[in-house]
Amino acid sequence: MTSTRRPMWPSRADGFWLFFAAFAFAGLNVLLYALGEVTTGPLGPAAGLVLQVTCDLSLVLLFRFPLQVAWFLVGAAVAMLASDLFAPGLLVAVHPLALTTVPTITPVVLSQLARVLDRRTVLWLAGIFTVIAARPWVPSWSTTPFAVLSTTLPALLSLYFEARRQLLQSLRDRAERAEREQHLLAEQARAEERRRLAGEMHDVVTHRLSLMVLHAGALGVTSREAPVRTAAEDIRREGALALDELRDLVGVLRNGAEVGARTLSPEEPGDPARLVEESRSVGVATELAVDGDPAQVSPTVARTAYRLVQEALTNVRKHAPGASATVSLRYHRDGLDVSVANTAAAHPPDPALAGSGSGSGLAGLRQRVELVGGRFDAGPAPGGGFRVGAILPAYVPTAEGTHSDPGARGR
Repeated sequence: MTSTRRPMWPSRADGFWLFFAAFAFAGLNVLLYALGEVTTGPLGPAAGLVLQVTCDLSLVLLFRFPLQVAWFLVGAAVAMLASDLFAPGLLVAVHPLALTTVPTITPVVLSQLARVLDRRTVLWLAGIFTVIAARPWVPSWSTTPFAVLSTTLPALLSLYFEARRQLLQSLRDRAERAEREQHLLAEQARAEERRRLAGEMHDVVTHRLSLMVLHAGALGVTSREAPVRTAAEDIRREGALALDELRDLVGVLRNGAEVGARTLSPEEPGDPARLVEESRSVGVATELAVDGDPAQVSPTVARTAYRLVQEALTNVRKHAPGASATVSLRYHRDGLDVSVANTAAAHPPDPALAGSGSGSGLAGLRQRVELVGGRFDAGPAPGGGFRVGAILPAYVPTAEGTHSDPGARGR
């Protein structure tokens, strides 16, 4: 069993106060010794002074050893009382300036004990000091009132202020707890509102988009004009993509759980190969390395990878003109590893083009990757280039799971 070691003093201000009080009372006792009578017993003329100064300096140890200091003062008070009753002049002068037979530091010690000891112990100690100082067996108006003022009153006042401090601390704690509960209630209300909005989006917007996709598909089948069929297919494809995006957004709003993974066809919109072709078409030498089956990841994860490759290649065109880039996609059972690395820029970037962004592209990518449960990494690459990468899960749980709708990517 281990016990907690008390600090020497709770704070620097307490240490300063204890040292100041100890030396101030020691100086007071020296002054009383110089102005009053000295002790005349066999212990010498300074016996009482040595005892008083020792009691004064023990105040410095009060917070570390409260009970030991308190009982040391009780022992000193008993010795002073015994000297006054049975051996006048031994530890207390025959005619002392101070009328009480307790150490002069006693009021300070009693006032501080309430901070480190329980109330019952403090009251017992205060009672012992009061009896020794007041001498109820020989009551006197010259000693009893002063004795009560120097022992009982400091203890009671200290207990009152300590109880008041604890009450105020308790009220502050309750107020902070109530504030935290209000914050949690507000968060719960916001979550409920998000779920309500998710339901509205699912019931209304998804329905209308589904109808649009179905009508566009029917128009593409029935129309005899090639431009109309092309436009209808574009509308159907973009509508299906919008449905997937909307489904992911609804899932995030609801913060629910998906019952299983959905698959993604690599020929559908969102294929990073198209981004690589676009990058090549504007003069950026871009290589694509794909390993594994893209169908192993869900549309949410595939779209996240697509956005990452899109943002990274855009940054290459903006900030590293003349550089080459390599896009690496490794699909595996546990998810997808994405990497876009570029070499150093061949010449300085165009200031207008480099400053055209919002400056939060990488931060947005990190947020998007972490939203689906992945890990994001971006930083300089060896040789002066730059690398953007992410480790993504196979699928992210959403509330929409594998519910069928006309825009599902498994078409």
